[in-house]
Amino acid sequence: MKPRSPTRPFAVLFDLDGTLIDSVGLLLASVKHAFTGRSPAPTEAEWIAGIGTPLVQQLRPYAASDEEAAELQLTYRVFQREHHDMLTTAFDGVQETLAELDRRGHPMGVVTSKSNEMMERGVRYVGLDRYMKTMIGADSCKTHKPDAFPVLLALQELGYNTNEAVFVGDSPHDVNAGNAAKVVSVAALWGPFTREQLAPCRPAHYLDSIRGLPAFLDTIQAPRAE
Repeated sequence: MKPRSPTRPFAVLFDLDGTLIDSVGLLLASVKHAFTGRSPAPTEAEWIAGIGTPLVQQLRPYAASDEEAAELQLTYRVFQREHHDMLTTAFDGVQETLAELDRRGHPMGVVTSKSNEMMERGVRYVGLDRYMKTMIGADSCKTHKPDAFPVLLALQELGYNTNEAVFVGDSPHDVNAGNAAKVVSVAALWGPFTREQLAPCRPAHYLDSIRGLPAFLDTIQAPRAE
């Protein structure tokens, strides 16, 4: 396959938790704290399955009312803020890879269902904010992954078309959103989801390590017609 010669570098959008930052431990500790003494409570597997969707959406099935869901969300947030820095780190290879993509001229952004407050804190804490030209969080729009809208919003802010962008994410919600937006969906296998869990979503490509992303971008063919 002959590498494409793009007129401009592809835009690269990333999910946050499980893709750029290793924060699953923080998320699980936060939900465990929020449900202390409560029943029913989500299992770890159930909570991980919902990562990539807004927090209140994850909480609502375990609450008797919207008011109880709001109370759980507040308890979760207090714990998350307090323990964020000690339980958040960038995945191995992220810093070097984003620095290389930046050197090559790829505009980058984050598309996450995390609150804007915690999105911005996480990106800033691990030192990735300097690379991000757009950041779309749960408070940026009313429609969330797996819908295409937040991906399209990020591309609109970057001034890019769907046929010149990739979206890298670790969850089925990310892959489905990328496919719905008609960008190149890249499944990140270093997060909590396995290839077998992601395969039904039909990502365009799998990556075992983020370090392989620059080489993959080199292989992308000429832009598809919209």
